[in-house]
Amino acid sequence: MNIRTDTLPLGLYIHLPWCVRKCPYCDFNSHEYRGEIPEADYLLALLADLDFARPALDGRQFSSVFFGGGTPSLFAPDSIELLLTTLNDRGLLAVDAEITLEANPGTVDAARFAGFYSAGINRLSLGVQSFNDRQLAALGRIHDGAGARAAIDAAAAVFVNFNLDLMYGLPGQTPDDAAADIEQAIASGAPHLSCYELTIEPNTVFYKRPPKRPSEDVLAAIEAVVNALLCDGGYRHYEVSAHARDGRVCRHNLNYWRFGDYLGLGAGAHSKLTKVKSTQVKSMEAGPNPSRASAPDLVTPATVHREARVRMPASYMRKAGSAQAVTGQHVPGPADLLFEFMLNALRLRDGFALELLATRTGLDPAVAAAGLGEARARGLLVADENQVRPTARGQRYLNEIIRLFLPPALPGVATDRG
Repeated sequence: MNIRTDTLPLGLYIHLPWCVRKCPYCDFNSHEYRGEIPEADYLLALLADLDFARPALDGRQFSSVFFGGGTPSLFAPDSIELLLTTLNDRGLLAVDAEITLEANPGTVDAARFAGFYSAGINRLSLGVQSFNDRQLAALGRIHDGAGARAAIDAAAAVFVNFNLDLMYGLPGQTPDDAAADIEQAIASGAPHLSCYELTIEPNTVFYKRPPKRPSEDVLAAIEAVVNALLCDGGYRHYEVSAHARDGRVCRHNLNYWRFGDYLGLGAGAHSKLTKVKSTQVKSMEAGPNPSRASAPDLVTPATVHREARVRMPASYMRKAGSAQAVTGQHVPGPADLLFEFMLNALRLRDGFALELLATRTGLDPAVAAAGLGEARARGLLVADENQVRPTARGQRYLNEIIRLFLPPALPGVATDRG
């Protein structure tokens, strides 16, 4: 079967790795800055990296751009404008592209928001996490509840489309605490909320010194309260951690979950790009290999390539624009592709069409039949000949489904925080 690259969306992720202070739960590639951020040098590195990567894009345009970090709002609006202008000038940016920038409430004000909007940002994502001062302090955030509310008001005055990140399952949190956070978020009018459970990740301060988190019973009660309030507030729970009003889904993240392509620029950024060789396509059109005629088709005529940029900012700035900046290159095999697709697509409440599995991976949907059948028997999935959807239980215990598709070499899996 063939991957449909002509309809494969392409996103761009730009990693700006510096932050004021590393949060104790954060396992992202972020670095506390000492003195001045080398903003000009990093911008030059990003532009060189973009030029180096262009041939692999095959003339496609970016349907979404996401500035993540770190704390991207530490960069000047002029720097963001330079990057977006360059993308436009080189014909790489779709006219209706969704362009998101993450912001920390402790690093922005009304004038800075206006600057980002003028630069071309049309969607903002505010890392609020909580409105509770005690819990914000426990999370190591540099803002308090009043600062969060002020940042939201300033953002709402400029941006029609904005998201709030909120955590639950926080140290000492009760269902009433979580409800208070959600009620304030709803009252803000934010059209999109990302609500995810605090998880303890390796290589973090919390992993070395774990905080006391709510019990499983309390956590289940918190999650029930969160989801009920959001539903009553007019939000559609369209993904494990994502809730949207008025169709304001995050298009950039949807591209990940639907197994689209994306280019990652910046220190530690990851890419997934699909490339097709005409000889491979012709060989497939000539007919199946007789020796495999009785087995599901595991051949991928279009090849998915995964790669990453070097993690340390100083090293990235030295090497950007050359192959030396690219590391971790990997071409996943059929079993890995099936696992990666399920890991992403089953996060969506509506699930996925079996046709999407074929057109995004090149795999015959028959390769998923055993795992899907087992998940359905356990009450984790509803599946028919066209569509696969997780049940309410499947959404709550997504790892149980994903384990059914683990490649033999992988001993375990944890889903993203969202």
